[in-house]
Amino acid sequence: MEETFPMRINKYLAWKKISTRRGADKLIEDKQVFINGKLAALGSKVKETDKVEVKGNKNQKTYVYYAYNKPIDVITHSPQNGEEDIKENIRGTGLPDDVFPIGRLDKASHGLMILTNDGRITDQLLNPKYVHEKEYVVKTSNKLRSNFKQKMEAGVNIEGYTTKPCKVTIINDFTFRITLTEGKKHQIRRMCSALFQEVADLKRVRFMNIKLGTLKPKAFRKIEGEELKSFLDPILKQN
Repeated sequence: MEETFPMRINKYLAWKKISTRRGADKLIEDKQVFINGKLAALGSKVKETDKVEVKGNKNQKTYVYYAYNKPIDVITHSPQNGEEDIKENIRGTGLPDDVFPIGRLDKASHGLMILTNDGRITDQLLNPKYVHEKEYVVKTSNKLRSNFKQKMEAGVNIEGYTTKPCKVTIINDFTFRITLTEGKKHQIRRMCSALFQEVADLKRVRFMNIKLGTLKPKAFRKIEGEELKSFLDPILKQN
């Protein structure tokens, strides 16, 4: 989507991936932001032709983002008793030491994880008040029931909580694709269990606009360019 000018300075700095809006306000209060050589004020507006500078910020962190295919049996967080976590799994692959996974994918599941060193986006991606699509391909041990799609899409009662409506596409008698906008612990497995279906394999294939594609287990690729812009823009605008 094209942005419209004039634009508030904090929105502009967020749009340019320099800071969140709240972070931009702090930079402005600290007198580090200049528009056409003049000190910016809270609420200042920027035209498309204006020159915006953030001074005294020479050590600004460079944020990086990667799509990573988590293998089965790799732990997202807090490994125990000799378990292998993502940090161990990616050691020696060339990824920066400071990246961490956004969210979780349980030990028995595999597929797309977002790895980044950008702590600004963690809350926006994980807080349930924000809506972000996640897509999975699920295989079951037993044949899908005729009313499975209808029941799943309407919302399933899992231990007193009714899940939000979701989108289900049946691929074959034992496989379906599901798109969620929430992420309760083991949600898909619990939804299936409540509908008398046993999950044999669960793979995340998409997080917002980021797709797993042909990435092999343990492989990763950098998210950049238009793909990164489409990923970050709606997140940073939430600030």
